[in-house]
Amino acid sequence: MTSNHTDCHYCLQSLRGRKYALREENAYCVTCYDSLFANPCEECKQPIECDSKDLAYKGRHWHERCFNCAKCSRSLVEKPFAAKDELLLCTECYSDEYSSKCFHCQKTIMPGSRKMEFKGSSWHESCFVCQYCRQPLGTKPLITKDNENYCVPCFEKQFAHHCYSCKKVITSGGVTYHDQPWHKECFVCAACKTQLSGQRFISKDEYPYCVDCFSKFYAKKCAACKKPITALGGAKFISFEERQWHGECFNCAKCSVSLVGQGFLTKQDDVLCHECGSA
Repeated sequence: MTSNHTDCHYCLQSLRGRKYALREENAYCVTCYDSLFANPCEECKQPIECDSKDLAYKGRHWHERCFNCAKCSRSLVEKPFAAKDELLLCTECYSDEYSSKCFHCQKTIMPGSRKMEFKGSSWHESCFVCQYCRQPLGTKPLITKDNENYCVPCFEKQFAHHCYSCKKVITSGGVTYHDQPWHKECFVCAACKTQLSGQRFISKDEYPYCVDCFSKFYAKKCAACKKPITALGGAKFISFEERQWHGECFNCAKCSVSLVGQGFLTKQDDVLCHECGSA
């Protein structure tokens, strides 16, 4: 520019009819200004003279002609760009080299766009949705099945088991009985309501009973010891003319020899081995 300033503040030469530059209200001839204040260009290392545009980024400076993508050399002037290891890259080159790929669509997640991360993978925000209802998951609780993400309500609707007793969702654990799922706390004796999970039980008319209740209400009594015959654990019992015996109780009433698998005789309410019965 030209001005009525008289002399260069540094070299004191007259500025009349000459271009000059102002700095802190002092006037300098172009030569002095460039030597004193011009920033060196990061690309070409030459000073950015006062008649050139100085483009600055994080304390570094470039000529307008030198402000280009480090990979494809396209100008970055007035365009979005990204920095990596002190190199400036256009968004396309940065994406090709460094950007994450969306786990769902496998396309690049462009710099500046919102990225969702889950279990070490990245998603576009628009791809991070419930597989069933397609609503964005964001930071909502979710459940993953077969590499697909579901919001909790949809997962429960599609996959979760419902308790045969209370009809509510079984979120963990559970018991299977007659091919039906039950909460552990719902799987109880049909008579006394004692929890049966992890306990021995006996089935009667499709209902489970604890051993005590089954013995009390349903088990037949041994003709010898009068105790219930539950057949737990595959225990053997003998039945004859509407009477039953524990295997260990089915003995000769006279000599006490076991009659299991042997021939026997009856005398009134007694069972006898052949030897005792024939005596």
